Amino acid sequence: MLDPARYQAISIDKRDNGVTVATLNRPERLNAVDGTMHQELTWLTRDADRDKGVKALVITGAGRAFCAGGDFAGTPMDNSAGGTTWKEARQIVDHMLECEKPVISAVNGYAMGLGATVALLADVVFAGRSAIFADTHVNMGIGAGDGGQVIWPLLLGVNRAKYFLMTGERLNAEDAERMGLVNFVVDDDKLVDEAVALAERFAKGPTRAIAACKVPLNNYMRMVANIIQPLALSYEEANMRTEDHAEAVKAFQEKREAKFAGR
Repeated sequence: MLDPARYQAISIDKRDNGVTVATLNRPERLNAVDGTMHQELTWLTRDADRDKGVKALVITGAGRAFCAGGDFAGTPMDNSAGGTTWKEARQIVDHMLECEKPVISAVNGYAMGLGATVALLADVVFAGRSAIFADTHVNMGIGAGDGGQVIWPLLLGVNRAKYFLMTGERLNAEDAERMGLVNFVVDDDKLVDEAVALAERFAKGPTRAIAACKVPLNNYMRMVANIIQPLALSYEEANMRTEDHAEAVKAFQEKREAKFAGR
């Protein structure tokens, strides 16, 4: 059951027509993911999938961004060896891919790091004209272990994905659409309305047939995730203990360019 009262960092709007709009709701931090939101992202699609009143899910962000990635100043995550962060990172991807209900993302402004992963794992991606996509893990001295290495190559192809993951380079909405990263680019003021309209179409449609269309394809994506994520997360966990990552966090907090040493 998708209970809005259970969530603190995500606002849940359950509607009588079967559409639920989940809004990442830390606008003062550009919806960056802290420990609370990270845990709630593991619940969201599983709760929606189990709720008979939810027939389609829209995910968007409050304010000026969809999600700016990890929050290095908010409620801390347990990044210790074997900590909950790594289990949750796997669950966010697995639960999105296991969800039989249609999931639509409406991406406003920045979708960075884990934010980009959540947006791009949706079945249909709407991007506002202001949207900016990037997997910026590398800029923090870590690998894109929490799903970027799964979804970017599936959408872009391996060579393009490696380029964007290794550089952290940004893509605007039009380039993202041209490369196949998103389905539709729409005006910012129409973004959520367009996403909700498609969700309503799904909710009124043959829901079992719609599930039958997405589930087998998501099973293929789960197979890819099963191969990639254990190794990707082990690299990211190891990266968290490097000098380069410590320097990246310090530089981020001091608002300066990081000076990496390859250690």
